[in-house]
Amino acid sequence: MRTTLELPDSLFARLKARAVSERVTLKQLLRSYVEQGLSAAPTRAEQKRSAATLPQLDGALAIESHQLSNAALFELLEP
Repeated sequence: MRTTLELPDSLFARLKARAVSERVTLKQLLRSYVEQGLSAAPTRAEQKRSAATLPQLDGALAIESHQLSNAALFELLEP
């Protein structure tokens, strides 16, 4: 499959220089980088949270899970 990437000139120059120094084509280098990126374990920020892992509030201002809808939260904010 073909695709088009728009890269800043300075980044393209660095990629091209790396490809030359590793004696591979730019296509091979980019494919390798994409495969490495997709194979890497997701960072903590990339991991999806489920409702089971949402932060829980304790204490006098605790909010029950049924109160977490947008409408219920809006009602809590109204005086």
